Amino acid sequence: MLRRHPWVFAGAIARGGADSGETVRVESADAQVLGWAAYSPASQIRLRMWSFDPAQRIDAAFLRQRLQQSIERRRELGLDLRAARLVWGEADGIPGLVVDRFDDIAVVQLLSAGAERWRDTLLQALRELLPEVRIYERSDVGVRAHEGLEPRSGWLHGDGSTQVGIDEHGMRLRVDVAAGHKTGFYLDQRDNRLRFRELVRQRGLRRVLNCYAYTGGFTLAALAGGAEQVLSVDSSGPALELAAAHVRDNGFDASRSVLREADVGRVLRELRDAGERFDAIVLDPPKLAPTVAQAARATRAYKDINRLGLSLLRPGGWLFTFSCSGGIDAALFGSVVAGAAVDAQREAEIVQRVGPAPDHPLLLSFPEGEYLKGLLLRAR
Repeated sequence: MLRRHPWVFAGAIARGGADSGETVRVESADAQVLGWAAYSPASQIRLRMWSFDPAQRIDAAFLRQRLQQSIERRRELGLDLRAARLVWGEADGIPGLVVDRFDDIAVVQLLSAGAERWRDTLLQALRELLPEVRIYERSDVGVRAHEGLEPRSGWLHGDGSTQVGIDEHGMRLRVDVAAGHKTGFYLDQRDNRLRFRELVRQRGLRRVLNCYAYTGGFTLAALAGGAEQVLSVDSSGPALELAAAHVRDNGFDASRSVLREADVGRVLRELRDAGERFDAIVLDPPKLAPTVAQAARATRAYKDINRLGLSLLRPGGWLFTFSCSGGIDAALFGSVVAGAAVDAQREAEIVQRVGPAPDHPLLLSFPEGEYLKGLLLRAR
């Protein structure tokens, strides 16, 4: 607590209790007031800190100010707020609240007991700060069960189509906030897609493999960079249909883009057995280890796909590999990829370590917020 970590686990609490989401005063063993937190009787994360100021009043004005400050920080960074994460939970001092904006829709996730208890207050403040947007809820994720909360989704303010268009570094993208993954789209990879586009262009990379392609963000990046052929693999047919639409919408020759609906692991093995080789490969799998408890199983999966990916690279080829698992830290991920290179009998160097776009800030006092880790590797 003295290091201002925003979580207090159940095992660290000697006494006290409250209703779900209720604001409680947090004290040390010697009765020193440490701040104010939301109480969650159902979760192992029993307290999520609102403030470390003993004199702070947790009310509607406090929450509105936190929301306003969060939005203003993104504006000061010069980000396009029509396609950005406006609120990122603990990192913005509003534990359990996520707000992503896509054009005229703000998508909210209320993921903690505290955020749920202040639901109406937070939504009213959001409507005041962003009067031009409709608001859609995507609190339909498993983490709410750990807080004793039921999943919820649907319109909270406004109605109409849940499909909108956004601009990303000159690319037009379609987003369906009701049917898409998470809040509809992976905004966190925005700048990494631009990095990849520039890599393809600068290095003259011609043949690209995009694994876990989803709606084709990295596919568009490769095509915009000048790749002659991009093979995109994903297990979701609807996602690949949207990827095909993105290729058409942005004026690329469809013959340069091959979309394959299949299991990525199986396709990687088939390509290896067929002797295929690529100039660049992207591995951006879904979350495999939400917590440390799932890390052992997840590391085996990460090692397997990275081993196969490295084996498919031409000499001098590039691998852009990611983990979005909170249960696997950057050091462990690097170790897993290094082991995969040994197994693949490939020597590779780390050219760059990357993370999410700056609208997904990381607090120094909250290392658990570092969920997205990426390595740009070059095979020797």
